[in-house]
Amino acid sequence: MILWLKGVIFNVTTVDLKRKPADLQNLAPGTNPPFMTFDGEVKTDVNKIEEFLEEKLAPPRYPKLAPKHPESNSAGNDVFAKFSAFIKNPRKDANENLEKSLLKALKKLDNYLNSPLPDEIDAYSREEIAASSRKFLDGDELTLADCNLLPKLHIIKVVAKKYRNFHFPPEMTGISRYLKNAYARDEFTNTCPADQEIEYAYLDVAKRMK
Repeated sequence: MILWLKGVIFNVTTVDLKRKPADLQNLAPGTNPPFMTFDGEVKTDVNKIEEFLEEKLAPPRYPKLAPKHPESNSAGNDVFAKFSAFIKNPRKDANENLEKSLLKALKKLDNYLNSPLPDEIDAYSREEIAASSRKFLDGDELTLADCNLLPKLHIIKVVAKKYRNFHFPPEMTGISRYLKNAYARDEFTNTCPADQEIEYAYLDVAKRMK
């Protein structure tokens, strides 16, 4: 997604992680993708990879993708952890509280998406903006913050529906708007795995409740 937004030409090669090619195993033993190599150095941390790409693929040749507002980097940063606890839980008696915890994290993200950013507010306007109308976390363009959060939200949407019959509440209009705008962008939809692949990946992760 980052490479696409940067305008870099690249090839995608899919691999079966259960039968990894030898060269893949030799590059980063015991590590699952994504990882990258550059000048013989292997990077396996997603955040380090993002930082590296932003530093090397820099203006004027490539667009800058870092958010303007630092808060955009941390918006929704606890949502995936709450989802993981929710989906891995096998106990019915704990399900309600874990679902509430996930909903609380989603609501916090929804509030951020609906709160106007400083550059949406005209200091000289007498009209107060009640809610943001921006498309993405940091404005109307995709940034590194979106590259990090959107795939996680998509996984939550697909997996929670499949294994817990859980849907994002329609009253969370910020998240609804955010995902609608994301699904309209090729950079996102064409780099997402198929829903069936995501469901299969979570087949053993999503615990049956007893």
